[in-house]
Amino acid sequence: MIRLEPITPDNWRLGLRVRDDQRHFVSDSAGILARAYAYRDSRSQAFVIYDDELPVGMAMYHDWDEADAYDFSQFFIDQRYQGQGFGYEAAGLILDRMRQDGKYDRVCLCYIQGDDPARRLYEKLGFRHTGEAWEDEITMEMKLR
Repeated sequence: MIRLEPITPDNWRLGLRVRDDQRHFVSDSAGILARAYAYRDSRSQAFVIYDDELPVGMAMYHDWDEADAYDFSQFFIDQRYQGQGFGYEAAGLILDRMRQDGKYDRVCLCYIQGDDPARRLYEKLGFRHTGEAWEDEITMEMKLR
């Protein structure tokens, strides 16, 4: 069963990583922690994704006041556990947390052009392209309610 646990001093050094060919698409665990710290004033939330007791990935989101939305900033499933449905289920749990928080009624994210598995996952979750991009980062959004 997939669950989310806040990143703590006890669980941040788990050795989770993506495949070498995916490294330019997503941050590693240290990058997620750095971003969570940088956005701490924007209520950043960073999680380890577990399948029961097995750590399988990490994620992070924060408030994006200027856009009146959540920014689903970072998300990855470890290379050993990709393709097993963990990403879809974990992303759904994160979106549920945003809905429960209720500060915003939409969420935005970016994926790197060429990361077709991420694009397909986000589309399956209900995200739609906004038509905007920053260099190679393609912007998507969805309504939470």
